[in-house]
Amino acid sequence: MRTALFRTITVSAFLLLGVAAAGLSAAPEQTVRAQLTPCRYAVISSEIAAKIDRLTIREGLSFDKGDELVSFDDALQQAQLKRAQAVLTASRLTLAANERLLALKSIGQLELDLSKAEVTKAAAELSYAESTLEKCRILAPFSGRVSELKVREKEFVQPGQALFEIIDNSVPELEFIAPSRWLAWLTVGQSLTVHIDETGRDYAAAIERIGAKVDPVSRTVKLVATITGSHPELIAGMSGTILLPEPTAPQSTP
Repeated sequence: MRTALFRTITVSAFLLLGVAAAGLSAAPEQTVRAQLTPCRYAVISSEIAAKIDRLTIREGLSFDKGDELVSFDDALQQAQLKRAQAVLTASRLTLAANERLLALKSIGQLELDLSKAEVTKAAAELSYAESTLEKCRILAPFSGRVSELKVREKEFVQPGQALFEIIDNSVPELEFIAPSRWLAWLTVGQSLTVHIDETGRDYAAAIERIGAKVDPVSRTVKLVATITGSHPELIAGMSGTILLPEPTAPQSTP
């Protein structure tokens, strides 16, 4: 009877040790906070001093790449363009006349060279006028939405003045800060799960980029992940919790 009891106690002890070992080998789940950021964003500024003639965007509205977002009053630029065209035409006529005069030896080579320089100068001024006129229309550099509008129609703006901010939410990115010791097992392409507070849902994601340096004070590193699939309900500024299972060290075989 004592032998049977000893065997029962021994088996039970081994079972408990097995359960404990299994619990120790289970990978703990690491959690960090993350924020959604747009994959592309830009603050659009004016390149010229002009009055806003038409503003075709509103905050929150979407647009496609190439759409006209703002147009300025271009009356002055149109006049400068016509003047540059006229100057170029006149300089070309002068050059043609001087070429004939040079053939007749009525003028010297210097006069002809000066005429050619005037044509080059006039052509450059025309190119400048055309470029300035193009700046009277601002086209969308990418498809997205307007996150902030800083001006109104009929306002006069100065060069470098910020007009509006646009973002591209088509592929939202997750930015988060993780302990630098995680670099021992974190890799680009690694799968993870993020729970977004605003939607109350979990989303699959994968690490896309790992920061180039570690903060020596906080001993942390910045990482960027992308959410798998299309989710129109996700917008920049939302936040949530990233769930990352930390792998355990491989068990050594006796």
